[in-house]
Amino acid sequence: MDPKLKSFLDLVAWSEGTSTSALTQNDGYDAIVTGVDGPEVFSSYADHPFASGRPPQVIRESPLLASTASGRYQLILHWWEAYKVQLHLTDFSPASQDAVAVQQITERQAIPMIESGDIQGAITACSNIWASLPGNNYDQPGGHNMQALLTQYEQLTGAAAAPTGQETA
Repeated sequence: MDPKLKSFLDLVAWSEGTSTSALTQNDGYDAIVTGVDGPEVFSSYADHPFASGRPPQVIRESPLLASTASGRYQLILHWWEAYKVQLHLTDFSPASQDAVAVQQITERQAIPMIESGDIQGAITACSNIWASLPGNNYDQPGGHNMQALLTQYEQLTGAAAAPTGQETA
């Protein structure tokens, strides 16, 4: 995997709070969306943790907000089921979670942005996927601003993120 893409995936996991969860035993691949009862993890990667009919996690009581977001990239069950078929995935393993995230980034046409160092452009392009990215409409708390994300990306790569449309050396 291209190191810049790997760093972008790490950035998403950091932003979503999965890789930094106090409970994770596997870099966020085992995280379930934090609800009103606090953080939670799962141990079986056989399928998405909500695939067996478990009710969604209540994020907020009023107005009600519930989610099935799970894994390092907080993939909701509905999208997991579609990508599982599309990508011929057999489990919810870290490799499968990475494959879905890369597919989502590809669909937003952000791979060339990441490769060229336009991380701000890639974040903007992917903002409708992840609730923690600025510019989404998920109405969830805990998002990050662009500068915090760019600073974190710099820390992950050891290189400055280029302004929109410019490549880093």
